Amino acid sequence: MQRLLVALLAAVDAAIAAAVGLVVLLAPLTLLWTFAFGAGADWGALWPTTGILWQFGHAVPLDISLSDDLLVAVGIGADAAAFTLSVAPMAFLLFTFIAAARSGRRAARSGAWGTGVLSGAVVFAAIAVLVTTTSHVAGVAASPVLGILLPAAFYVVGALGGAIVEAWREGDGGLIDRVHDAVDGWGDYGPVVAEAARGTAIVAVVLTGVGALSVALSVLLRGSEVVTLFEAARVDALGATVITLGQLAYLPTAVVWAVSWLAGPGFAVGVGTAVSPAGTQLGIVPGIPIFGLIPENSSIWMLIVVLIPVAAGAVSGWMVRSRLVWEQTALGWAPRAAIAGGIAGLSALVAALVALPASGSIGPGRLAEVGPHPGWFALAIGLEVLVGSAILLLSPRNRDELAEERTDRWTARMGMSPVDVDAPIAAPHASDAVPGDHDETAPIEESDFFRGHRGDGDTSDRR
Repeated sequence: MQRLLVALLAAVDAAIAAAVGLVVLLAPLTLLWTFAFGAGADWGALWPTTGILWQFGHAVPLDISLSDDLLVAVGIGADAAAFTLSVAPMAFLLFTFIAAARSGRRAARSGAWGTGVLSGAVVFAAIAVLVTTTSHVAGVAASPVLGILLPAAFYVVGALGGAIVEAWREGDGGLIDRVHDAVDGWGDYGPVVAEAARGTAIVAVVLTGVGALSVALSVLLRGSEVVTLFEAARVDALGATVITLGQLAYLPTAVVWAVSWLAGPGFAVGVGTAVSPAGTQLGIVPGIPIFGLIPENSSIWMLIVVLIPVAAGAVSGWMVRSRLVWEQTALGWAPRAAIAGGIAGLSALVAALVALPASGSIGPGRLAEVGPHPGWFALAIGLEVLVGSAILLLSPRNRDELAEERTDRWTARMGMSPVDVDAPIAAPHASDAVPGDHDETAPIEESDFFRGHRGDGDTSDRR
């Protein structure tokens, strides 16, 4: 495929990804403007509000300054007039990352992944520049530099990651193939890079699934607390809809908090607070309905949940080791130890990266520290995953297991089972026949007994 066509398609992908994110915000805001303000609404503020929220959804911090009239109307002290919002609704950046990864994979399949990634990044950055320069809301300020760099960075990382993974798997006839060949030249350590990345992906999928399940169980068990906070807010149907949509955008953030809780460090909901399996220390919590899911107390026995990240590491170690044995590579303990260390290190890096937008400030004063601590979260995930993956990757294998895997490998390559009862049996060669055998193996319907012939040629009635 021509590079120009790849560049055009990648540019269209980037434009669609940005447009979808903006439309998802613009559509409900338009309804809000219509029902809340009516025909006399200030429609000129609709687009700037959408742009500011789009930047905030891509982890751009917002500096909030409340006017004196609003402080008096709401009854807030002057010390709370200025604060920062930095805990991002990660649904937007997650969508951008996934859309970019799909675009990068398509560009890699076309054989020009570098051109595709560059074209998509330029278009997405240009849209970010347009949104940043046209989004000015009174009392809300965002850094123009971060407003451009952070959305573009999420897109570039997603597109580059998708392109490299696809090119590494299928080949690109260029840079990735040369790197792949160089890594293959490491001997027994050749599979370390690919298998560490594969194991990290397995850990991420397992922990994300468990974290999402934990949030769902919390909704079932503590749904009444959420309803109570909704009622205490005393909002109408329109306000309840806005709050619900906002909390849905924060669901990926809540999953990160849940995984941090399962790993042990937990998270904070204010300065000097802690929510972890070892115990819960909370002061005054904001009346946001989603905070009703936070457990009020816990027991030291709940620390058993830290075995879940260990189990995720064990699952990744088992799957990686099975693949290594199947391909008969990296069978020594040193390469397998390197793979276990790589899985743990990359898992810790991923944990730190997802914790950064999931933590920060949500208000003035003590609410300036909310969410998991990236360092402690990464350290806990790294150590727990290392224990689980090392157990499965470094444990000795018994002879029966190796023999069974060799049999399965032979079966897959031959395309049939080791003992195929339906396989045709070759007829013996005529020279191998023993005299008289044809009388014993003749078809039964040709026997003299059933045909009614006697040995002397006479015929008698059949019985």
